[in-house]
Amino acid sequence: MLRVVIAFCVLLSAVPACRPRPKDADPAATGGAATTEGSTYGEALQGVPLTPLGELMANPEKYQGKTVGVRASVERACSAKGCWMELGADGASCRVTFKDYGFFVPTDSAGSRALVEGTVVVKTVEASHVAHLEGEGATFANSNADGTANEVQLVATGVQLSRP
Repeated sequence: MLRVVIAFCVLLSAVPACRPRPKDADPAATGGAATTEGSTYGEALQGVPLTPLGELMANPEKYQGKTVGVRASVERACSAKGCWMELGADGASCRVTFKDYGFFVPTDSAGSRALVEGTVVVKTVEASHVAHLEGEGATFANSNADGTANEVQLVATGVQLSRP
């Protein structure tokens, strides 16, 4: 039993901590996208050109596999540990996950303004994962009869959050 506890502690120590990066004081470093308020999670923003969320959601195939920047409101975030969030703007919404499960956002991020840089992924989410995410507060607009869901996601490399 002691070996299991030690192994679990070693495993936990290998998971990156959920910690904000210092504010990016140089707006030029992010193409003018950074603000003087807020916290950055994950990698520093690179100033990727912004794509309106409504445009992205109306034409996800056009953006599949491409890196985009999106500015939108955080509608909800994972209530367990902040391992995903849902963005919304102009009636469109999408889920944001974090590259390689390498960082998280605060669980109370709902209501924040987000600037996200990441890769667009169009996928079908398995029924068991849909149920898991719904248990953490997620919603799915395109659920299927078999319990799966079709979804457009942003796999973020960096996120900047600020309060309005």
